[in-house]
Amino acid sequence: MQFIAILWMFVKAFAVGGLICMIAQIVINFTDLTSGKILVLFMLAGIALTALGLYQPLVEFAGAGATVPISGFGYLLANGAMRGAREGLFEALTGPLAAASAGVSAAVVCSFVMALLFKSHTKYS
Repeated sequence: MQFIAILWMFVKAFAVGGLICMIAQIVINFTDLTSGKILVLFMLAGIALTALGLYQPLVEFAGAGATVPISGFGYLLANGAMRGAREGLFEALTGPLAAASAGVSAAVVCSFVMALLFKSHTKYS
């Protein structure tokens, strides 16, 4: 039975993450927005959905399927700001930084290690 529960968790995460990616692909295909603008749009959508109380149930349902896409980063920032706002204005401004610091730090360290291990070159050399 535990195998079925784990499998169902994977299915939910894949379905929700895939739906978010499908929406992004539709935006790419049918608009002239640049990839940077689409990333910002999805991050702001995560913030807005969190502020409206709609993203938390999605995270509880899908887990990583909702937190791994860039909209999940917006959710993380909004949650940090809301937690910090309970303590004061300064904490509301620093809360998102504290919430995202572990993930951003891991990305920077891993990128640095990969830059040390591999030699970069142009695509057509």
